[in-house]
Amino acid sequence: MIYSSFFIVKNQFTDIGDSTYVNQVRVDDYTKKLADFLTKNCKQDSMCEVQNMLDFVTQIPYKINESTAKSPKKVVEQNFGDCDDKSNLLISLLKVKDYEAYFVLVPNHIFVIINLEENIDKKALYVNHKRFYILESTATNSKIGFPLKYQFEEIEAIVDPFINKKLVVLKIEYK
Repeated sequence: MIYSSFFIVKNQFTDIGDSTYVNQVRVDDYTKKLADFLTKNCKQDSMCEVQNMLDFVTQIPYKINESTAKSPKKVVEQNFGDCDDKSNLLISLLKVKDYEAYFVLVPNHIFVIINLEENIDKKALYVNHKRFYILESTATNSKIGFPLKYQFEEIEAIVDPFINKKLVVLKIEYK
């Protein structure tokens, strides 16, 4: 099976069992400038930075992309995207600001998880004993630490799209 909406010209493919994942992440000048602009008033406060980038992405209207996933720049220019488009934009913004973040692939959806030093008063996904907060790019006014809406068995893969590798998950908890 191929996730047809995850298509990229640069052929960044990752095998995830019987499926193939393809991404549209970027760490280009456009993405860096956008991330810097979105976080300029945060004074290096990671919670402020991440929430500002998440707010920007969630304010982009959700619209199913019937063809291929779009680059972060294209999502901003067209002002719409589906879960893969918006997640590609969000994780690209996070990457250029040096945050550790991954894609989580579940049936017909993708979301981002991020490791933050701050312990906020919300549940987190612990992957191999490391705390990650869920960032949901498709929910309007979404906050850091969005609730997990899936069972562990539904998680098809946790992927680092910048090195095209599926994480080896030895232990996963939500607490």
